[in-house]
Amino acid sequence: MENKLAEILKHYAHLKEKSISQEIVMDPEKYMIVAKELKQHEPVIAKNKEMQSVIGNIEAATEMLQDPECDEEMSEMATLEKKEGEESLLVLKQEMKTLLLPKDPLDDKNIIIELRAGAGGDEAALFVADLFRMYSRFSEKQGWKTEILTASDTGQGGYKELSMSVVGELVYSKLKFESGVHRVQRVPSTESAGRIHTSTITVAILPEIEEKEFSIDEKDVRTDTFCASGPGGQSVNTTYSAVRLTHIPTNTVVSCQDEKSQIKNKAKAFKVLRARLAEIDRLERAAEYASQRSSQIGTGDRSEKIRTYNYPQGRVSDHRINMTMHNLPDFIEGNIGNMVEGLIADDQKRKLEEMRRE
Repeated sequence: MENKLAEILKHYAHLKEKSISQEIVMDPEKYMIVAKELKQHEPVIAKNKEMQSVIGNIEAATEMLQDPECDEEMSEMATLEKKEGEESLLVLKQEMKTLLLPKDPLDDKNIIIELRAGAGGDEAALFVADLFRMYSRFSEKQGWKTEILTASDTGQGGYKELSMSVVGELVYSKLKFESGVHRVQRVPSTESAGRIHTSTITVAILPEIEEKEFSIDEKDVRTDTFCASGPGGQSVNTTYSAVRLTHIPTNTVVSCQDEKSQIKNKAKAFKVLRARLAEIDRLERAAEYASQRSSQIGTGDRSEKIRTYNYPQGRVSDHRINMTMHNLPDFIEGNIGNMVEGLIADDQKRKLEEMRRE
């Protein structure tokens, strides 16, 4: 830990100097890059100042105890101060270890959330709408911006599938553990006998990738245009504004018809396609690391059942960290912060255990 902390302190001092140099000050783009990196290191710098302050107090108390002129009352006070300082230092060191954990390079990315109805027909489609609203409201509370990219609605308040972009600070770091199968247990409004039905939807969290980060050869993409359609398949306009992109090598298909403009639909579709292909590439390159992925919170695999929403009992349970909350109505309205923090904390705990084993 000491070596890594020393490296960060040295690098931070270098960045501070760099940030006031003429070259950086006169170039807004370079200044933003340096400022962003400085901000990333600030939690470590602040924690180190706390540690140094406590270490100073411990040293002062120790010095007092070694002073032959220290009377009994002063000795008791110094002993207590030293004990409290040592206890605080242990806590601060643990917090520092967490701050020094290797950062996921994707953590500060914006994301695309893809929601797809699975087993359960119309009830699954309605649950897609519920989770769309849940993520939208959580994003709003975080000060993030959301936008629907593609949607296929059923005409009954639900969606067969929907993708949305979420833009803001550290979005991927907070929502990356939402990938997987979400199961809902409730009585459908059409169920006269009051029987509980179980439905599932799949959630995929894809980091948004810039064109310069992951290029797609347009020769590999087939573009089809067609008339946009509404619920039930009826045509809603007579212009070929809807776009379907097919990446031929992987047979990945993305359709978009939400905008009236074909150009805008194509741009949105390419954004989703790029994110999907980049994710495929990332997972392929991470295959060698697959044996170690069990040490993380689940695998992030879309087939992994991660959470159950039980409406009759008013509870939501995350099966990866054995966390159950009995506030489902509140949770589904976007108040998912405690669950998100629980998943992040568990991931950090596992990474710390990994570091100790190594």
